Amino acid sequence: MARISIKIGHLEVLADTTEENPGTVKAVLKNLPIKGTAQRWGKEIYFYVPFKIPLEKAREECEEGEIGFWVGNPAIAIFFGKTPVSTSDKPRAYSKCNFFARLLPPIDKEALDAVKEKTEIVIKKQKD
Repeated sequence: MARISIKIGHLEVLADTTEENPGTVKAVLKNLPIKGTAQRWGKEIYFYVPFKIPLEKAREECEEGEIGFWVGNPAIAIFFGKTPVSTSDKPRAYSKCNFFARLLPPIDKEALDAVKEKTEIVIKKQKD
């Protein structure tokens, strides 16, 4: 498991990689640092990336704080609440994602919700 730092404007959050999709974890770590521009979709922040990863154990339903790689149009998505396609109070991705990391608690949903579109995002490996 590796720890990553996600800086969105002035906000910095930490996440640990998970074991659910090891190929995705490996590909994401190999491409660090990753920079992008924030987009919003409900309680989801995502940004497009310049590399592709094939589907692994992909799913749409997720928990608050999970981070997924959207294979359809390569992007990284941070889920922290309901999205427009949620069928309950839980987040739901637009289509299947390879989930590869989880934000460390406590999740500051208020700060994440304050993130504006076009804010720069940088993901890098957290120093030990």
